Amino acid sequence: MFPGTHAAIAPDRPAVIMAGSGQTLTYRQLDENSAKLASALHGLGLSTGDVIAMVCDNAAEAFEIYWAALRSGLYITAVNWHLAPEEAAYIVQDSGAQVVIASAGVRKLAEPLPALVPDVKRWYAFGGTVDGYQSYSTLLASAGARLIDQPRGSEMLYSSGTTGRPKGIKPHLLPIQVDEPGDPLIALLANAFKIASADVYLSPAPIYHTAPLKWCASVQALGATVVLMDRFDAEEALAAIERYQVTVTQMVPTMFVRMLQLPEEVRTAYDVSSLRLAVHAAAPCPPDVKDAMIAWWGPTLVEYYGATEQHGTTIITTEEWRAKRGSVGKAALGVLHICDDDGNELAAGEAGLIYFERPVVPFEYHNDPEKTADSRHPIHENWCTVGDLGYVDADGYLFLTDRKAFMIISGGVNIYPQEVENALALHPKILDVAVIGVPDPEMGEQVKAVVQLREGVTPSDELAAEIIGYVRERIAHYKAPKTVDFVDELPRSATGKLVKRALVERYASARS
Repeated sequence: MFPGTHAAIAPDRPAVIMAGSGQTLTYRQLDENSAKLASALHGLGLSTGDVIAMVCDNAAEAFEIYWAALRSGLYITAVNWHLAPEEAAYIVQDSGAQVVIASAGVRKLAEPLPALVPDVKRWYAFGGTVDGYQSYSTLLASAGARLIDQPRGSEMLYSSGTTGRPKGIKPHLLPIQVDEPGDPLIALLANAFKIASADVYLSPAPIYHTAPLKWCASVQALGATVVLMDRFDAEEALAAIERYQVTVTQMVPTMFVRMLQLPEEVRTAYDVSSLRLAVHAAAPCPPDVKDAMIAWWGPTLVEYYGATEQHGTTIITTEEWRAKRGSVGKAALGVLHICDDDGNELAAGEAGLIYFERPVVPFEYHNDPEKTADSRHPIHENWCTVGDLGYVDADGYLFLTDRKAFMIISGGVNIYPQEVENALALHPKILDVAVIGVPDPEMGEQVKAVVQLREGVTPSDELAAEIIGYVRERIAHYKAPKTVDFVDELPRSATGKLVKRALVERYASARS
C-alpha cells in the first residue's frame, strides 16, 4: 500500500499533523503533491536508480519528497541538518544526488552547499527563500501528467560515521510497483505491531534518521496519521499524546529517561491512556528504566532490535521481557546466528558477533566494497552483521552485550560498557553517563565513567567514589569504573543516541 490508496478511500484524513502548530497534510494533498513532484523529477531526466537528496528539519513537506522518490524508482538520501556544511556536502557528493531539496528551516546549512558540490545543478527549497535555490512550488508547477509506471524506490541513508566517513547504506530496489506488497517493514508494522488506519503515531525524533523516517512512511502506507514533533521535549511529548489521542509512539531509551526525570506532578498531569503501544529501539534500554516505564504506562512497551542496514530484526513484548529480562527478543526478520571472529557458530549463552541470515542480503555499502565484504560472514554470503555483539539463550532470545568496537578488555577479560551504563542509568544524581575503556599500563585497559550530573549537583571526589560504589553494589566489582570524570555534556545525536566514538576520540586526543 501507499498514500495514493488512502487518498482514494479517505482523502481528508490527516497523513501528517505537526504537533506544535497543528498544521495538517491530508492524504489527498500528500498524494497529489508527491505525484506532481515525481512527474517533475521525471521531466528533469531522472529515472529508476537515480538519487535525490533532502536537507530539511521535521516538516510535513518531507513526506511529499519521500513519496515522490518512492513512487518513481528513485533513491532518497536524507541529510542530517546538524552536520557542518563540509560534512553534508560529502554525503550529497558521495550519494550521487542529481537534485537537492531543502527547507528554509535549515537555511544556515543549505546555503553553502551549492558552492561545495558544484556537480549538482538542481537545488530547490520550500518554506521560504534560500540563496542559491529555486522554488519548490515552481518545481511542482512544472509537473506533467502523472506517471503511470511507478517502480518502487528506496531510501539510501548514511551511517552515523562512528568510524571514519559515514557510509551510504544502499538497499537493493524491489522489482515491484509502489502500491504492491513487498516492503518487509510495512508488513512488520501491519502484522507484528497491528498498526492500521485508525492509529495515531507520534514521532518525536528527527526524520533524517532511519527509524523515524521509515516508520512514519510505513505508518502512512497503512493509512494511519503521523503526529510529527519539531524536536523532542519530554513534557511536550506527553502533551502531544494527550492532545492528539496518540495510540502508538516510538522512542529511544534516553527519551524515557528524560520523561522519568520530570517532576512527578508534571508526569501525572497528562493523560496517556490512549497509548496502546510504545515501541523503543536504537539503543539497549536499561532494565531499571524499562521497569519504571512499564509501571507508568503499563504493558504497552515493545522493543525491537535492528539497524539501518535492515539486515534483520528481533522483537520482544512486555510480557516476554518480564520473563526474559534484558533480552531484545526473538528473530522476526531473518534467522539469528552468533559466531566467533572466525565465523564459527557458538553455542547458546556464548557471546559473539550477531549475524542474520536472509535469503538474499538486502543491502550494500555505497562506494565501499571493502566494508560491504566485512559485513558478510566468511562462509555464508547471505549472513550479515553490523558489528554488534550478543548471545542467544536456549529459547532463542537475543541478549545484546555491546558494539564490538567499544568492548573493553581489561586483564584479558571482556567488559561490556552497556552493562555498566545500565547500572548507572537511574542514579539520582546522574543526568547522563557513558562508559569507555582507557589505557592502563598493567591491565591493558581500565573502565572509565564519564558523567553529566543533574542540575544543582556538584562534582567531587566523594561523589566519584559514591558512583563507583553504586556500580559495585549492582554488578561484579571488576566491571566497576576505576575512575569517574565529570563533564558539562555528553555527545548525543538529535535522537538521543550516544555518539560514543566522539567521546573515545576526545580522550585519545587528550592522551596524545
